[in-house]
Amino acid sequence: MSLSKGSTTEDTEGRGAHGKPSLGYPCPPVWCRALRGGLLFSWLLTVVVAAPAAAQIRARAQLPAGITPPWSNGIQAINRDSYWNAVACGKQGGQRPLCVFYDAELCPNDDYTIAMFTPYKMVAYEVWNAVRKKQEPPTPSYSEAQRTRITVKLTPKAGAKNPVNGLVIKRGVKTVKPPTQSLEAGGGSFIFDVDAFAPTEDVTLDMIGRARTQSCLIDKTVLAQMR
Repeated sequence: MSLSKGSTTEDTEGRGAHGKPSLGYPCPPVWCRALRGGLLFSWLLTVVVAAPAAAQIRARAQLPAGITPPWSNGIQAINRDSYWNAVACGKQGGQRPLCVFYDAELCPNDDYTIAMFTPYKMVAYEVWNAVRKKQEPPTPSYSEAQRTRITVKLTPKAGAKNPVNGLVIKRGVKTVKPPTQSLEAGGGSFIFDVDAFAPTEDVTLDMIGRARTQSCLIDKTVLAQMR
């Protein structure tokens, strides 16, 4: 079939072999292509919007009231003041002294329990462990306490289905990653330098799981009471 001078490719695309509109193209080809493109875009938009994203659940850190002995300098490398404050903490004895176990409910969430190990806690725990056994309070190694860094351990709660993939600390625009970490049995241990928890500004603890991230805001007043 010859094409007339006024014919275009789009005209022939819209017609059958006898010049009649093709049943395969119920609308002008240009419109069809635009319509198909629009439908494809709408479909893709629906898929993107409907696709499940990793949820981020936020909490605010809290500490139990009445922790003794008083402390307001935050977690730091061991020094004379923090060492003897930790010794006094351990000498209180008791079942679970708050100065040692203050982190039990630090960041309430449905997925993980948090346990922290710090230079202060190393000293306090060693003294407390002896006192609760009715033993003479020891003098923990100062040099060992100086070498101790901060370990944050996440343990999955019973029934939780969000194995941990990582943990980071956000300080303003800076994200602090642990120099050392290990993952096991759905939980993990993450080791930081003491500067990561310095009480100079609010920080956010991001506990990154496979299904969602549990974020915990720790304001600097809470950081100052941690030890």
